[in-house]
Amino acid sequence: MISTSFVRGRVLGFVFLLSVVTYLDRICIAAAAPFIMEDLKLTVLQMSVVFSAFTLAYSLFEIPTGWLGDTRGPRQVLTRIVVWWSAFTMLTGAARGLASLVVIRFLFGAGEAGAFPNAARALSRWFPARERGRANGVLFLGSRVGGMLSAPVALFLLQRIGWRASFVVFGAIGLVWAVAWHAFYRDRPSEHPGMSASELAWIEQDGARPEVTATPWRAIFASRSLWAICAMYFSFGYGLYFYFTWLPTYLIRVLGFSLLAGGLFAALPFVLAGIADVLGGLVTDRLAATRGLRVARCGLGFCAFLGSAFLIFASTLSVPPVAKAVLLALSLASADLALGACWAVCLDVGADHAGVVTGCMNTFGNLGGLVAPMVVGLAVERWQSWTVPLYATAVFYLLGALAWLLIDPLRRIDRAPAE
Repeated sequence: MISTSFVRGRVLGFVFLLSVVTYLDRICIAAAAPFIMEDLKLTVLQMSVVFSAFTLAYSLFEIPTGWLGDTRGPRQVLTRIVVWWSAFTMLTGAARGLASLVVIRFLFGAGEAGAFPNAARALSRWFPARERGRANGVLFLGSRVGGMLSAPVALFLLQRIGWRASFVVFGAIGLVWAVAWHAFYRDRPSEHPGMSASELAWIEQDGARPEVTATPWRAIFASRSLWAICAMYFSFGYGLYFYFTWLPTYLIRVLGFSLLAGGLFAALPFVLAGIADVLGGLVTDRLAATRGLRVARCGLGFCAFLGSAFLIFASTLSVPPVAKAVLLALSLASADLALGACWAVCLDVGADHAGVVTGCMNTFGNLGGLVAPMVVGLAVERWQSWTVPLYATAVFYLLGALAWLLIDPLRRIDRAPAE
């Protein structure tokens, strides 16, 4: 178990809730997509453009916002992020056509960029190296809880108050979090009024963290491990965004599930993935202590991504709709088994520049998310096929598994020559 005081437990709780709210606001549009398309007279391809507008902006602003977290601290930066994205979540309900919806979702993505790099940065200041896999597992458990709740809660609200008012409800939740976070969190644990001497000693068992004076951009972008991390996470993001965008539509309109059953099966991948996040965080920390970082990060990541490739391919075979839905859910869970390792390896490689490294990784993850909905839209509109995009996802997971083998978690950017 993670050794926490009351203060450290609340820090982890805040980060968990941030992750929940992030994914509630990000994924609720997937459940609302059929209603939005009907109301605004949008095609599948046009709705794909709406989905991708978010990920394009998120990708463009991820590295700059990660850098801000390194230099200004997660307290200030995360407060700004959550207020911004909450405002544009609420404004989504004011869209009157394709153009306004695309602009709003682009600005929403720009605002949300950097949320997870800054959350990981916060954890790196409050948790020693031996606990970071588990702490990141809890962080991403929150994302899967948010994903799990998003579809059924959104569908409930959609039926009761309509899609426009639903976005106002989702956006208001983030504003509450931002106020509470700014009041509670401190970038330096030593400055928190509730911090005890014993807890501070536990946090700093790896040595006191020096202040960041300059970002070694040349060393960062010359690192082979960084580019392998980015390639790996592109594959992860490509697979993930099918679940964020088209899964509810696929379950209801293609596999023929009812609105209730479709909502439940849309939540299932996130339920299983949440369990996998916690389990994967425990496994990567355990392997790091017993087998070393290469096995803990790269070995686990390779096996998890390879499992996802096989499971999503199996979902395309001639099996009943329920089996297809379950296989899709298991595929996401398999990938998420490595999620704690994905973010922990950025802390291993990036150290005090983890905000930039995680920003780079998440940029490429969201570039994968930018491409994935467009592939679905083109395949459905041109070939009336939902199978081709699933084949493509299996291939990307396989390539991501291979990218894991090129990462060296023992080679820190601030200690080793550029690779």
